[in-house]
Amino acid sequence: MRMFGLFVLAIGMVTLATAQEKEKAAPRSAGELKAIESLRKMGALVLEVAQNDNHLDISYLQPDEKFGDAHLAPLKELKGVVHLNLRNQPVTDALLVHIKSVDSLTQLHLEKTKVTDKGLAELKGLKNLEYLNIYGTEVTDAGVAQLADLKKLKKVFLWQTKATKAGAASLTKAIPGVDVNMGYDDIKLPEPKKEEPKKDMKKEAKKDDKKDDKKDNKKTDTKKDDKKADAAKDVKKEVKKEEKK
Repeated sequence: MRMFGLFVLAIGMVTLATAQEKEKAAPRSAGELKAIESLRKMGALVLEVAQNDNHLDISYLQPDEKFGDAHLAPLKELKGVVHLNLRNQPVTDALLVHIKSVDSLTQLHLEKTKVTDKGLAELKGLKNLEYLNIYGTEVTDAGVAQLADLKKLKKVFLWQTKATKAGAASLTKAIPGVDVNMGYDDIKLPEPKKEEPKKDMKKEAKKDDKKDDKKDNKKTDTKKDDKKADAAKDVKKEVKKEEKK
């Protein structure tokens, strides 16, 4: 019976895996294909994650001052959008209404956009979100607090925002294991080495010359002393000769 149970379990796992593969490779509907075409016409790069995985990676790489509802509205027609990059686009809080229903998202780039705390409230339904980049925005601690229900979050980038270390700490308590990056403020850079003042070569040369002169004078004085000593010896010798006479 035990072997039979293991056999049934194995068949079930194979069936589930096959179903997942079919889901990944399922052909897109006419509505999805139209939405993808629309996104590409407006400058979006739409790619499948892998050859055997038709989850979508969508990026707007070139900043567009006219970026608006039309650029994001087609998202609601698509299934399996996992990566969305809106970096450096003039995305406002109001535009995020088009994202809140894309619950397949795992990565979302909103850095250097016009998003504020109000816009982050639209992200509460993204239960599969693992990566969120909102650096360079006007987000504060109040906005960060609205992310607390996104329990799958693993990385949040907050540098150059109005969020504080206290707000980041609150998020790490709400979501154990999440990495909240505040940028370089927490990194202590090594102090630059103090440069030694450059020596004045002319002054150093003069000092060396004076030292040499002193050495020469000492040598000259030593020779004079030696001559005096020799002269004194000669005088003593002469005195002794006279005494003998």
